[in-house]
Amino acid sequence: MEDQARQTRYKKKKIRKGRVIFLILFLVIIGSVGYSYVQFQSGRDLASDNKIPVEGFEPDDNHPTIENYLVLGVDTRGEEKSRTDTMMLLSWNRDTNDMKLVSFMRDIYADIPGYQSYKLNTAYYLDGVSLLQKTLNNMFDIPIHHYAMIDFRSFETLIDILAPNGIEMDVEKDMGGLIYVELKKGVHNLNGKELLGYARFRADAEGDFGRVARQQKVIEALKDELLSPKNVANMPKFVGAMQGYITTDLTSKDQLATVLKAVAGGKVNIEKLTIPAEGTYKFAKYRHAGEVIEIDKEKNKQILHDFLNLSE
Repeated sequence: MEDQARQTRYKKKKIRKGRVIFLILFLVIIGSVGYSYVQFQSGRDLASDNKIPVEGFEPDDNHPTIENYLVLGVDTRGEEKSRTDTMMLLSWNRDTNDMKLVSFMRDIYADIPGYQSYKLNTAYYLDGVSLLQKTLNNMFDIPIHHYAMIDFRSFETLIDILAPNGIEMDVEKDMGGLIYVELKKGVHNLNGKELLGYARFRADAEGDFGRVARQQKVIEALKDELLSPKNVANMPKFVGAMQGYITTDLTSKDQLATVLKAVAGGKVNIEKLTIPAEGTYKFAKYRHAGEVIEIDKEKNKQILHDFLNLSE
């Protein structure tokens, strides 16, 4: 009888302990969800009133394994129309979880449907994302499934939310002038304004080609920050702020699902390419367009298709 009573007391004690553990876990989960929701809402509340309006966008036909995102950076200063200062294609292979990043030089002399040939970054100015999409389709025969666009001022804010202590960047030379910040050579943690200045610097012999290389370097650093465990606490506010600062055809549910799929796939590798490729272009000048880059369209189209594995 005494052994049975001892066993009964032990079982009751074990049950009480289990209930306490469950209650603690429940409170932790509720607290985490509550914190995440509050942070998400605070991020949304930071949304700029000057967010670029969402445009009508018709995605190209789906590819069996590849999803292409047109990523645009726009330098708006209150004017009704702007040119795209940054034009990239982020290609995600859902099977391998690899990502490929293609940067298009803004001075490419482009065949713009319905208009006179002009610099590639003028397509967005003339008729928005849809015309830039058609221009890239016609020149390179690449499908575009989604787009995301951000104003540079909004970029600064998002960086400061994601990485309050800055993002580590190896600045290869002293930089200043029209980028509105002064950067010193060396490894530094750059805040949003400084990182944007670094990405936009072109006052050297490399010009726009150097700037494109730095933009790709920044994208790589951002990818590492997004996947870093140290930034988990900042993610709800960052995702909330994205709703207000980034213009895209994706819903917030789609955005979250895409990020989760990429993260769940493990390490994300990014290969990079710049169009035009080396040896496939020459500089020219036109009265109506100024200095431009004339490219060998067929060579660049083939290089782009091989890089993106579009033929698979």
